[in-house]
Amino acid sequence: MKVLIVNTSEQTGGAAVAANRLMDALNNHGVKAKMLVRDKQTGDICVAGLEGTIGKKWHFLWERLVIFFHLHFKRDHLFELDIANSGTDITTLREFKEADIIHLHWINQGMLSLKGIRRILRSGKPVVWTMHDIWPATGICHLTLGCTAFRQSCCHCKYLPGSGSANDLSTKVWRHKRQMLSEGNISFVACSKWLEQEAKSSGLLRGQTITSIPNPIETRIFCPGDKAKARMDEQLPADKRLILFVCQRVTNPNKGMSYLIEACRQLAAQHPEMKEQTGVVILGGHADEVADQLPFETYPLGYVSDPQRMATIYRASDVFVLPSLSENLPNTIMEAMACGVPCIGFRVGGIPEEIDHQKNGYVAEYKSAADLARGINWILHQADYQALSDNAIAKVRHHYTGQQVAMQYTEVYQQALAQKHFML
Repeated sequence: MKVLIVNTSEQTGGAAVAANRLMDALNNHGVKAKMLVRDKQTGDICVAGLEGTIGKKWHFLWERLVIFFHLHFKRDHLFELDIANSGTDITTLREFKEADIIHLHWINQGMLSLKGIRRILRSGKPVVWTMHDIWPATGICHLTLGCTAFRQSCCHCKYLPGSGSANDLSTKVWRHKRQMLSEGNISFVACSKWLEQEAKSSGLLRGQTITSIPNPIETRIFCPGDKAKARMDEQLPADKRLILFVCQRVTNPNKGMSYLIEACRQLAAQHPEMKEQTGVVILGGHADEVADQLPFETYPLGYVSDPQRMATIYRASDVFVLPSLSENLPNTIMEAMACGVPCIGFRVGGIPEEIDHQKNGYVAEYKSAADLARGINWILHQADYQALSDNAIAKVRHHYTGQQVAMQYTEVYQQALAQKHFML
């Protein structure tokens, strides 16, 4: 069985990381897997990049220009929406022709167009599509943030100026997606049970096969280690309790840094002794911009992509906090838990599937900085820390290893192939 994994980027973003890990897991499991990306960033021979720099840029820019026009030339939400009106036809590529299964992941921002996906479906090859967010089940958005219009048909989109109309851009793209899906069946896989239920409620995906399989993690890299050595390697203090926050762009409001700042301020007010005993490690772009807003000593490390160094930073920390306002199944929580670090997140999306409340971490009430503060204080000063750490490691090894995930995907591939032969 030969599988072609298709993703916009090779390494940048959570979907790219997950797709790469899946490729490795499948190859280790005896399934021949390759990856096709728009943005190739390494010399990995298992990863092929699209050729034609000008064409790739044009697809990206044309889509942004059309969205910009519908936003009345305002930058708000410019990179939160996708319409897949332009992209590369991959059906002519050797990698596509050699594959038995086409496995789509995050294919936005000029990688594939809806017409291109229709061509893939018309080829007759079985298609599996891993949903890293809700976009395949909506008109144009990746985050619904409480909107339920997609359960019937997208319209009056809140991302568009004036809340759109009954026949706005979201409605038009919805229709195009519906036409695309009429070309053939797709086996949809959500990365969390929460997203699986959201997808099943979508009017667009009604009648489609939808299941859930978590992203895999490389437990040979993300594993427990010497905390003292990790802090020495990263030049972090040995005598403080360290809170870790990780995000690709720290200033992204959906990642909830403002809630962590408020939680830390409440902790400093309620427990003044924590000011000298506690530090906050911030990992991600623009970390310096928020460092001075926290009441504790702050250690902005910038953006880090190297997995080995990421694992070191996790090991150096005492608790990992991700107060996101919308999440699927965050790789970062999985990685921290694999390193034995208890995690805290809001009760949203797939986070409660990863964190078992007060067993391996703390699930705070949604958008509650006060409960976030309680969780941090509970883990650092009240809970049986070693038990939390052991439970976190056990949870990852039981649910998220590459072998387990590869086995589940192999079953999906076999079912897709069987369905194809049945239809023939």
